[in-house]
Amino acid sequence: GGYSGLGGYGGYGGQGGYAGGDDHGHHVDYYAYPKYGFEYDVHDPHTGDYKSQHETRDGDVVKGFYKVAEPDGTLREVHYTSDKHNGFNAVVKRTGHAHHPSHYGHHY
Repeated sequence: GGYSGLGGYGGYGGQGGYAGGDDHGHHVDYYAYPKYGFEYDVHDPHTGDYKSQHETRDGDVVKGFYKVAEPDGTLREVHYTSDKHNGFNAVVKRTGHAHHPSHYGHHY
């Protein structure tokens, strides 16, 4: 018997293994069902830094979104899902109006 550790598909933890060694039908399951959730939100008015993320995982399905303020003043929002059947999929949305520096310099 043995243990198959990290590996597998999509960059996520792999399937657990069977630890044998006797014939008494004892099964040691090294596979822990992957489930988590996290989020963070950073908003620094001094530097203009704004970013947030929310993600959940339930088994092989990961869902989440993140937002980040771009240097041009727009806000990028990405909603994503990932699973072993459909792979990674993301929808990107940009909101706001881009502003560019008003000092382009003059050539004389």
